[in-house]
Formats: sequence, structure tokens, C-alpha cells
Amino acid sequence: MSATPTKPVDPRERLRAVVPKLIDLTENVLFGDVWERSGLSKRDRSLITVAALTALYRPEQLRVHLGRALQNGVTKDELSELITHLAFYSGWPAAVTAASIAKDVFDGSK
Repeated sequence: MSATPTKPVDPRERLRAVVPKLIDLTENVLFGDVWERSGLSKRDRSLITVAALTALYRPEQLRVHLGRALQNGVTKDELSELITHLAFYSGWPAAVTAASIAKDVFDGSK
């Protein structure tokens, strides 16, 4: 018998019972307002966010935002360059971790 694939649990839904206000702010302020402002494109916001998450060594959030960056038109080559560039500013371990996460995201696993 083959296992039935399970749908991944949305990280926000997983945390909603614990921190409902944080999830509300995430959905309504961060993604509902900040990400929708016209001063920067979503593509540019994605580049900035991936750079910040890489530099600050936030691997769980980085995984989600790498996927979002691809959806917002950032190419795999651009993300690769971003990670390489940041190795010199945020540190080698942060960049290597980001590269590993990017490989998983690019390969479609997780």
C-alpha cells in the first residue's frame, strides 16, 4: 500500500491557537498592508525579506519566503547570487544554511 500524501499544514494555522493576535497581525498588517504598499514591488519586497532572513539566520521563515520570492518573480539565479553576496556580509554559516534551504525549495521538497 502506498501512503496517502498529506497536505502540508500552513504554519500560521499551526500557531493560531497559541498566538492568535500575532497571526492576526501577520495576516492583516504585515501581508494585508505592508506587503501591499505601492512604494516597492512584491518582487523587491521578496528580495529584501530573503536577504534579511538570510542575514539574521532565520531558516524557518526563510524557507517560506524563498517560495514566495519565486512566486513574486525572483529567479533562482538571483536568489543564488543574493545568498552568495550575503556570505561576505552575514557570514559563511548563514549563507551555507540559506543555500541548503534554497536547494530544498528549488527542488520542491518542503
